[in-house]
Amino acid sequence: MRKKILIIIGVLFFVIFGKVIITTLSLSPFLFQVLFNKNIDLKKTQDRVNVLLLGVGGGNHQGPDLTDTIIFASFDIKNNRATLVSIPRDLWIEDLGGRINTAYANAEYVKKGGGIIVSSAAVAKVVNQPIDYVVKIDFNGFVKAIDLLGGINVDVKNQLDDYQYPISGKETDVCGHTDQEIIDLSAQISTNSATNLDAFPCRYKHIHFDKGIQLMSGEQALEFVRSRHAQGDEGSDFARSKRQEEVLKAIKDKVFSLSVLINPSKLVDFYDIIRGSIDTNIKESEFDDFVRLAEKIRTAKIDSTVLDYGDEKTQRPGLLIHPDISGMYHNEWVLIPRMGNDNFTEIQKYVDCEIKIGDCSILGIPNAKTK
Repeated sequence: MRKKILIIIGVLFFVIFGKVIITTLSLSPFLFQVLFNKNIDLKKTQDRVNVLLLGVGGGNHQGPDLTDTIIFASFDIKNNRATLVSIPRDLWIEDLGGRINTAYANAEYVKKGGGIIVSSAAVAKVVNQPIDYVVKIDFNGFVKAIDLLGGINVDVKNQLDDYQYPISGKETDVCGHTDQEIIDLSAQISTNSATNLDAFPCRYKHIHFDKGIQLMSGEQALEFVRSRHAQGDEGSDFARSKRQEEVLKAIKDKVFSLSVLINPSKLVDFYDIIRGSIDTNIKESEFDDFVRLAEKIRTAKIDSTVLDYGDEKTQRPGLLIHPDISGMYHNEWVLIPRMGNDNFTEIQKYVDCEIKIGDCSILGIPNAKTK
């Protein structure tokens, strides 16, 4: 009897072990290389790697390919340091004839694969830095990745209440109104005598986050970084960019705390999510290099900065200004450099200083650094 049990256990072992080996080989060169090749072959690893991170709604969201999040990330390998620069989606780019968040969507519509190229060129023009790699991820992949981690612990700097958070799938819900009521309500909205929340309350929900360390699921983390109508200072794009960076740091901490990068089963799951939810110019043969690169800089000092239009309360000027709404900007609410439309020289000087030095107050340029 004991012999039979040992035989059964042995068969099960070989079946399970065989499945692991087959899975590993099927993911080659990614997982196989991660496990057995310890060299990093990225061209820039001896000095610096610059990555453009883009977040889009995807799926059924309005403007599914508009980049809701734009972050330029520069990794200084030699000095074990990373700098994140958040770029507001409303920044006007003259070459595009529109806001920077339209770059990916418009170019991708014209030609598949064009989104990465044009987005990269637009951001490179703003920061005057080479873009080595681009990663665009949609909300669905973002949520799945965080849930796979078992949630993340995010440091919420200020209490957040947003009563106008859009409910997915209800963007055009009429909330029981008749056609005539919709016409009347639309007129009231256009004259600012009513808000969208007043007219169509069923389209929105209230989201709330207490101050302090909060364990967030993927959906909660998405709400935290997407919120645009929070009460008080948290309703600004500056605050929103800071929240996005806090979530990125939380993801990094959780990934390393779980040793995900050396856990084959977790890597398999993440690989599946990545394949279905991102668009990138990173070759599959380079995925393993990024895993090893992440391990190498796991203790890197991370600095964050935001290109913004200042703070009225503290009278801190910003690197950007909001020009008068006019036909020059398609009658849209946009942001331009305070030095003038299409003049990014001051921003470029600031970004160059931030990624190389880290403390650029000596330049006399408005400091939009986040803590």
